[in-house]
Amino acid sequence: MYRSDSLVSHIAMSDEPDNFCADMQRYIATTTIGPSALRNQGSPGVISKAQRFLSKLDVAKFAVNDEESFLRVLNSATDQLQHGLPADSQHWGAARKALNLFLRDVCYNRFICLRHPPLAILEPWLEIPLDNLVATALKKHAGRGGLPKWPGLKRLTSVVSQKFQSEAKKWANSEGVSRVHLDMRIWLRERTKLANNALHRTARGRR
Repeated sequence: MYRSDSLVSHIAMSDEPDNFCADMQRYIATTTIGPSALRNQGSPGVISKAQRFLSKLDVAKFAVNDEESFLRVLNSATDQLQHGLPADSQHWGAARKALNLFLRDVCYNRFICLRHPPLAILEPWLEIPLDNLVATALKKHAGRGGLPKWPGLKRLTSVVSQKFQSEAKKWANSEGVSRVHLDMRIWLRERTKLANNALHRTARGRR
């Protein structure tokens, strides 16, 4: 049996939301920031530090009225997370990817959005989480010379990141979606491509 919207709303807006919403936020932080998300980003403590930071992040600060304000809050949080990572792993790109992954899943979560209604309007401003897979797809879409060489998360700067985010927004607009959703589409396309390649290799091996 499905829970009614009124019950979901009651859970999110109850007088004791701290336990439930805090657990939900910690769950999102833990499941979103795993080994595959921050692979090769330094010491083993990177993932746990990022998870701890995001699980305690005040998401209400992101409930702003315009994109410029959102970017200010996002940049501030990125700097805080970056400098909270282990000394040998304080990479801006890793911190930004972790935040973008986390915020995407926060905005996908109905309980947290009901608790903080203004978060629902963030969708058009959210950035696509950048990594090698996404960067390769964006460079292919932009065409030769359209984007700089992908430097990797360890060397990614805010300036280079913005160029990839701008291309992502153009691509997303052409498909009628917000750029944050391109991550899902790119991942699914690559998974399908890998599966098809595996099938072709298996078929050739049976000849």
